[in-house]
Amino acid sequence: MTVLPALLVLDGDPLPRLGRLTGRVRVLHADSSTLAERLPEADVLLVWDFTSRAVRAAWPGEGPRPRWVHTASAGVDHLLCPELVASDTVVTNARGIFEEPIAEYVAALVLAMAKDLPRTWRHQQRGEWRHRETERVRGTRAVVVGSGPVGRTVARTLKALGVSPAVVGRVPHTGIHGPEDLDRLLARADWVIAAAPLTDQTRGMFDTRRFGVMQPNARFVNVGRGGLVVEEALVRALRSRWIAGAAVDVLATEPLPPDSPLWQVPGLIVSPHMSGDTVGRHDELGAQFVDLFERWAADRPLKNVVDKRRGYVPGR
Repeated sequence: MTVLPALLVLDGDPLPRLGRLTGRVRVLHADSSTLAERLPEADVLLVWDFTSRAVRAAWPGEGPRPRWVHTASAGVDHLLCPELVASDTVVTNARGIFEEPIAEYVAALVLAMAKDLPRTWRHQQRGEWRHRETERVRGTRAVVVGSGPVGRTVARTLKALGVSPAVVGRVPHTGIHGPEDLDRLLARADWVIAAAPLTDQTRGMFDTRRFGVMQPNARFVNVGRGGLVVEEALVRALRSRWIAGAAVDVLATEPLPPDSPLWQVPGLIVSPHMSGDTVGRHDELGAQFVDLFERWAADRPLKNVVDKRRGYVPGR
């Protein structure tokens, strides 16, 4: 009798639609409290709850481990631990789902800040008629930090608005600046977009010195990872008016506690890690995983394979 492979799902709400796999796989379920005991049963782990840190805690335990882990997210820092990195387990991510929505979100933030929409909304709530002049977006300059699919899509979208983007990546090549150019580019940028993965090299890269390099009229947007930013330095930069404004969709601690000073910082827009989340994304993520599973079951090369030591899918 054929033994079906075991697929363990780290549950999130709503559950993934895996109907195409009916009769081809045994689906098991776990949450953060049961993941460790169920891992040895699994051939494949689907990390559907991408906000969970349970994999990092459970993976170093006893027993066999899945041969393949897929996360329904672009970032993988929430699951990589030394034991998983050193293992033969293949890790894949949801590359291809979030790039355009995130780029649209960045464009919306750029337009909102240039056109002073947050203040317009505040005046409306108070019934105040305050005529003002706003800024042109066309002709401004942006630095996009992160040369992966998200960063490149953000750059293309900003270019369509008339913004001149420069992209900074881990290594320089055609159309991409290297890290050695970052400070020079920051010093002349109107918009600074953080879209890099969180690695040992990028952690805390936006600190007091980097915010000090930026122009007083610059705005900063983080759609990468919260750990890219030293949040105390961002608060200081905004309160001291080193920069003109900022928007963060990702934070070091999520959900952001109600007593966090970030809620009240002048000139800061805070959103709850939603830049890539659009209506219908769960169906897209489920269909993507099913397609990858079919490749895995047929022993064909998987797409979106993460370089576990670098912490992202290698690309251009």
